[in-house]
Order: sequence, then structure tokens, then C-alpha cells
Amino acid sequence: MTRGKKIGIVLSVLVVSGGLGYLALGNFGQNLVYFLTPSEVVALSHDYYGKKIRVGGLVVKGSMKVVPNSLKIRFDLTDGAETIPVSFEGIPPDLFKEGQGAVVEGYWDAGKLFHSNLIMAKHSEDYMPIEMKRAGVKLPKKDLLRTLQDR
Repeated sequence: MTRGKKIGIVLSVLVVSGGLGYLALGNFGQNLVYFLTPSEVVALSHDYYGKKIRVGGLVVKGSMKVVPNSLKIRFDLTDGAETIPVSFEGIPPDLFKEGQGAVVEGYWDAGKLFHSNLIMAKHSEDYMPIEMKRAGVKLPKKDLLRTLQDR
């Protein structure tokens, strides 16, 4: 192979790699979805009222209230430092419950209430699909400390 062909191949590989890298990483930043904590939401200025944001936290135990004969739910979301009230209308995900993590999407209003139109529930580490639970499958309980010491 001549020196010119080698340089051409190397340049071609660099151009293709650069193009793929640009496509992969160039759009990556636009597709990232950030969420705020309740502490950050409480500190928002008036300019953010009514603007779409996402908030992540833990659903406070004992805070969930369902409005009878409707699809409205009210609950509190906390990050341990601050707690915000959330209003949601619709059908929440199956994994959504008190004491679990959740990310809600919606807007914060001047009355200090978060109006959510979407709830994304986080499952616990021992999550198992409902079909497996119905079939009677049990998750193995491992002693984490012993597992780490065996290594």
C-alpha cells in the first residue's frame, strides 16, 4: 500500500469518526432531561411561575389524598430539606405510592402549589414485574456485606 492510500484511509476514518461523534454527542445535550429538587423549586424566582419544569423527590408517607369521584390526587414531595405540595389529575403509574421516589412534570404557581400533568415513579431495588409476582416467584435475598467480603 502506498503512503498516499494510507493517509487517505486514516483521514477517511477520522472524518467518519468525527461525524459519528458529532451526531452522538451533539444532540446528547439537547435530549438530557434535568429535574429540580423541592428545595430548588421553593427558591425559584417569580419568573419561573407557570413554566414547565420537572421536580424529583420522595412522596411523603401519609400525604396522599385522593379527591372522591375524580382522578385528582394531592400529595407532598420532599428532598429531606423542603417539602412541596403537588396536585395531579389523571391516572398515576402503578409503581407510584407513598414512601417511593417520583419525578413530576408540570408548573409551579404563585400560590406555592406544583401542578403536575405527568408522574414518573421510581421502583425500589426489589422491583419485580407483576406477572412474576402472580406466578409466585420470590426474589433471592442476599447478604450484601457477605457478598462484598467474598470478593
